[in-house]
Amino acid sequence: MPVYALGDLVPEIHPEAYVHPEATVIGQVSVGAGSTVWPGAVLRGDYGRISVGERTSIQDGTVVHATEELETKIGSDCVVGHIAHLEGCVVEDGCLVGSGSVLLHRVLVRSGGLVGAGAVVAPGTEVPARAMALGVPAKIRLDAVQEGSFADAVDRYVANGKRYAQELRRID
Repeated sequence: MPVYALGDLVPEIHPEAYVHPEATVIGQVSVGAGSTVWPGAVLRGDYGRISVGERTSIQDGTVVHATEELETKIGSDCVVGHIAHLEGCVVEDGCLVGSGSVLLHRVLVRSGGLVGAGAVVAPGTEVPARAMALGVPAKIRLDAVQEGSFADAVDRYVANGKRYAQELRRID
């Protein structure tokens, strides 16, 4: 897997995390136990710190970046869908970030929040706990997500990461 130090900035990947061989992790990045980073995902911690909690899935093609002023923090038990873009934002524990969504600077998604597929969450927006952010630009729907709604998806991706770590082999 392409994992790169950039000067003194060295990624910290927990031994129980799974990073696919075609994902890229650069610099000041930490990935917690049981988390998965799938093909084509890029976590580029060159300007600022990126942290991914435990049992969180970063899906195929997702780009995670930070700025010199703003870290990007993704909590534990989250699912970040395919081709999402997160930069300078905070996603607390137990959230789902839908495929193709964009979370920009100073966005805060509170625990249990959901960002819908294709949503663009404007800088400085707060998505309250268990609320949904839907559309372009994203509009907030309060108390729309039941507690624990994403637990099955989290468990599936943790199990899939273990499967890939044991069974994935290149055959060309």
